[in-house]
Amino acid sequence: MNSPVIRFLNIFALLLALGIFVGHRPALAEPVKVTDLLGREVTLKAPAKRIVLAQARQLNALGLIHPDPISLIIGWGSDYQRQNADAYALYRAKFPTIDVVPIVGDGATPDGLSLEATIALSPDLVVLSRSIAGTHQGAGDIFEKFDAVGIPVVVVDFFLEPLRDTVPSLRILGQLLGREAAAEEYIHFYEDHRQRLASRLGSSPRLSVFMHAHAGGFDCCLSPGKGTFDDFINAAGGRNIAADLIPGATRQISLEQLITHDPEIYIATGGTHLIASGGLVLGLNISRETAEHSFAALLGQPSINVLSAIKNGRAHGLWHLFNDTPMHIIAIEALAKWIHPELFSDVDPQAALQEISERFSAIPLHGTFWIDTPGGKAPPH
Repeated sequence: MNSPVIRFLNIFALLLALGIFVGHRPALAEPVKVTDLLGREVTLKAPAKRIVLAQARQLNALGLIHPDPISLIIGWGSDYQRQNADAYALYRAKFPTIDVVPIVGDGATPDGLSLEATIALSPDLVVLSRSIAGTHQGAGDIFEKFDAVGIPVVVVDFFLEPLRDTVPSLRILGQLLGREAAAEEYIHFYEDHRQRLASRLGSSPRLSVFMHAHAGGFDCCLSPGKGTFDDFINAAGGRNIAADLIPGATRQISLEQLITHDPEIYIATGGTHLIASGGLVLGLNISRETAEHSFAALLGQPSINVLSAIKNGRAHGLWHLFNDTPMHIIAIEALAKWIHPELFSDVDPQAALQEISERFSAIPLHGTFWIDTPGGKAPPH
């Protein structure tokens, strides 16, 4: 029977499904407001869906808080494929559209970013690092130029002062992308692991550490000064001997200086970019055999095998690209085990890395990211 009551109910159900009743209309997106690392207020009409990364390496962070970060990126710098080709290949395998993302700059300097190419893409957000944002702020700066065409710009950073900037940067990105819960989940993981290390260190002695950057790929010895790896060494309970020798972020020190200071612990950094030069090879999809072979060759060089750290089995290798990713907490755990093995015997950086791979990362994180002198004090693998 097609009664009036039944007809009314059918019409009501149809109107309800179409959202015609005010109470059931989809909620309009709320504006998003954040304060970036430079203290600038950034407002979006809604969470960003079309973003430009002036440095493509910021994908390292996006891939920890979004399951498909490539779907958000409409333009970026050319640095990622150059700097981290192995990760790029993994992203390509999972997200093939990565190859058609337009290049808008070199990802290296403020002048390397093409404003014209970026503006032509009509992004709803441009993401800058501190180094790309530059030190000049005022008339005619990069912010004023984007403001003039109504494109919001935010500054985040994971490189220059990572222990200070990582958590606020993740929180800023989470809010701007509508991924607050995912960002807070990783922040909780990060802060929990960091606090565990800090709470145990107390007044423990600061052992001297030398970090040999890009080991084997250049003449001895390139090393980090202040910031980045220096921050990691300090957080792990060590003292970076190069911090007093190098006025800036990175510089070459002489072999004579290294031998004179004779650090208690020697840390080499490496990556797949050193394969051709015969340097230390570590990173994504690198086998332990490959890493061990390259590390043995490095430690056998007459220029450094006179160091006490090498003779005493306190030489280690670390993936260099931990230097620009929120995953650097893994590097700090490995360093802490090497510097203070008695304090951190139960800390397992490999388990932490696996948890990041399974819980957070958009790509699998398999490979060899640290290595030890045979018979030395090693993090568990």
